[in-house]
Amino acid sequence: MGPGDSELIKEIQKRLEKKVRENEISVVQYWKERLDKLVAMKPEGIAPLKVEMKKLSDMMENRITTLKKG
Repeated sequence: MGPGDSELIKEIQKRLEKKVRENEISVVQYWKERLDKLVAMKPEGIAPLKVEMKKLSDMMENRITTLKKG
């Protein structure tokens, strides 16, 4: 390993950490928007709200399954 290798590794690690952080922000923003839509609903009782919450939960479960496969 040369003297420049250490700097290169640090730079690559910094870029990777930045990309991971950006991806995490994107994911959290997406699910927050979905949750905000749920909060904004004016359901006619608990049952319709539960249905929408179940849909959101199923979407999240499907995404988790997809990510685990890849």
